[in-house]
Amino acid sequence: MPVKIYTTPTCPWCHKAKEWLKQNKIKYIEKNVAADEQARKEMIKKSGQMGVPVLEIKGKIIVGFDRKEIQNALKQESKKA
Repeated sequence: MPVKIYTTPTCPWCHKAKEWLKQNKIKYIEKNVAADEQARKEMIKKSGQMGVPVLEIKGKIIVGFDRKEIQNALKQESKKA
């Protein structure tokens, strides 16, 4: 199951998070909350806030580009598979 990442085009941490995912060959689906109102509402409902990036990994919500949390969530996902 790919990672879902909520972003905006001008967010530097969003770019860093996507680059990190690419470097680690992790598939992701990007939701641009600046252009997609439905994605924005979905992100706020799931995370309770408006800051980006927000990553969703197997139902776990991670606010911000937190490599350690992302790696932990990905490990949990691979254990369940």
